[in-house]
Formats: sequence, C-alpha cells, structure tokens
Amino acid sequence: MARYDPRIHHRRSIRLKGYDYSQPGLYFITICTQNLEHFFGEIRNGIMGLNDAGIMVHNEWISIPERFPNVKLHEFVVMPNHFHSIMEITVGATLVVAPRVAAPNDAQINENARGQPGQPQGVAPTGKNKPKTVGDIVGAFQSIVTVKYIDGVKNNHWRRFNGKLWQRNYWEHIIRNENEYIRISEYIKNNPLNWKDDKFYG
Repeated sequence: MARYDPRIHHRRSIRLKGYDYSQPGLYFITICTQNLEHFFGEIRNGIMGLNDAGIMVHNEWISIPERFPNVKLHEFVVMPNHFHSIMEITVGATLVVAPRVAAPNDAQINENARGQPGQPQGVAPTGKNKPKTVGDIVGAFQSIVTVKYIDGVKNNHWRRFNGKLWQRNYWEHIIRNENEYIRISEYIKNNPLNWKDDKFYG
C-alpha cells in the first residue's frame, strides 16, 4: 500500500447498535504516544529499528495471551511513536468492547487517522467477576509498559516523557471480513516502509 488508507481508520464512529461485542472477533488497535513523541526507535530505509524501549514494548505485547488466554495476536508493529495490532478474541472469551468515550482533541493527529475511540487508559472494571473489555487489555498493556519505561528512564537513561507516555485513548476498528483483514494486515506490515506518508509521521 503506497499511502495511508482512510478506509481503515474511519472519520466517524462505526460502532454498531445491537452488536454483541462479547462474541469472538478481530479488532484493529492503534495506540499512540503522548504528543506523538518518538520513544521506541527510528526508521531507516523503510525498516523499523527498535531501541531498548521498543523491544520492551514488543515483548510486553507478545506476552498478552499469557495474561488474557482468550486473546490471540495477529499482525502488529511497533513504530517510533505509535503501535498497530490486530487482536483476536477467541471462542469462550468474556471480553467486551468498552462503551464509547470522547476521543482526545489532539491537533497533531489528522482526523482521518481516528477510528473508534476506545476506553481511556486506567479505567478498570468494578466487581471481581465483571467481564474484561478490549479497553482492559489495552489499558493493562499501556500501564505495564509505562511502569517498565519509567524504570528504564531511571536505570538505563531512556528518553524522559512529560506527564504521560501514552495518549489517554486508543483507537479500535472491528474487522468484518477477509478482504478488510488482508488490507489492514498489509497496512501494518508496510507501515515502516510507508512511514513518511503516515499520518503519524512527524
């Protein structure tokens, strides 16, 4: 794919009324650093070179199924200032997508790059047996990465961040068919190659 495909990140929420978000399904997830700061490495000649922080992010993501056994990971990429992944909720999952919340007003992100706003970081379910949400998974990932990044700042001189490592929200998109899955997978694979055309480039 030569350019960012706006069909992947829709301008308006496409959350379906009556859709059972607890059923098995595939979700395209995008998470951005606060102010799109470059914390995780750099791209040279179309190849993403992870720094130590980026390697940590990679390792924490691939460990998600250990914490959430009903989650299967598909294509993903750690970029200098954001993260894309296809995440699958498998049969028997007790996961649901969180209720819609307002997307942050970040002028550095083009509106075309916004999908459905997901649950804010740090929102935890109440009640011991309440079903986990996609937001819970993303929030757990963000929180663990933040703690380990802070440790890297203290002990390994990683680049400091101001206030928060991540933007408050993530963005999600429900993948509804095979063609969409293929298109999004290719977009993720080619993200480093097309970095200078990416809406998150800066």
